[in-house]
Amino acid sequence: MESATSRESYAAAAERLAAFAGGADAPAIAAAADEILSVADLLRREPRLRRALSDPARTGEERAGLLRGLLAGKVGQDAGEVLSVIAGGRWSAPSAVLDTTERIGVEAVLAAAERAGELAEVEDELFRFGQIIDGDPQLGAAIGDATADPDRRSELVKALLTGKARSATIRLAELAVRGFGGRSVGAALSRLVELAAERRDRQLAHVTVATPLTEEEERRLGAKLTEMYGREVALKFTVDPAVLGGMSVLIGSDLYDGTVRRRLIDTRKALSGR
Repeated sequence: MESATSRESYAAAAERLAAFAGGADAPAIAAAADEILSVADLLRREPRLRRALSDPARTGEERAGLLRGLLAGKVGQDAGEVLSVIAGGRWSAPSAVLDTTERIGVEAVLAAAERAGELAEVEDELFRFGQIIDGDPQLGAAIGDATADPDRRSELVKALLTGKARSATIRLAELAVRGFGGRSVGAALSRLVELAAERRDRQLAHVTVATPLTEEEERRLGAKLTEMYGREVALKFTVDPAVLGGMSVLIGSDLYDGTVRRRLIDTRKALSGR
């Protein structure tokens, strides 16, 4: 989705999805999301199909017709119409077709969660799952092993999350282990959390503290950051005793590091420079 034409094609697909999701209930949107992500899996496995759907020698209608023929009887009308818009778009590279199909599938999953009133919970569950993986090197290695069968890793994710997380969370976590956007599992989960926050019109703030904050401290921090950035902020906390005290806050590319560890490092540097 790097070029202007690819961005325009993505925007057209996103608009078609929004038109469908605006008048559908959560189960219908979730069903379409599953179908779109299944086609993304197909595109991931079939480089020849990616090339065919991005071939500038074919017209948009020819490319859309090709995909419709392949999917006839396999996807519903709603997902089919969104996928036809994708296939009929103009793409800078074959990879852009896959990236867009994945992204539209993710947006559909998030739209279903939003319609069900579960979007904030899905965002939090994805974040916590990422923390669990980061805190367990053995689990992280098992889930993140790109040489292992992705279906087996997906089943591991289901086993870990079924009964503990919402269906949208599980679906997105499965996508993360399959390398959403060519990312590692941790990076994919972080990006999915960002997309969920964006859909809620929230700025994501990663806060690292030595000990958990009280509810009042969290409220004051959220209010201060909202004032600074001019929009609501979604706080994601990591407790790390190694920072010793204080906190660090990362919002986009802005880092505010007021930890005791940071001050000790600065003091050592200052002393060594004398």
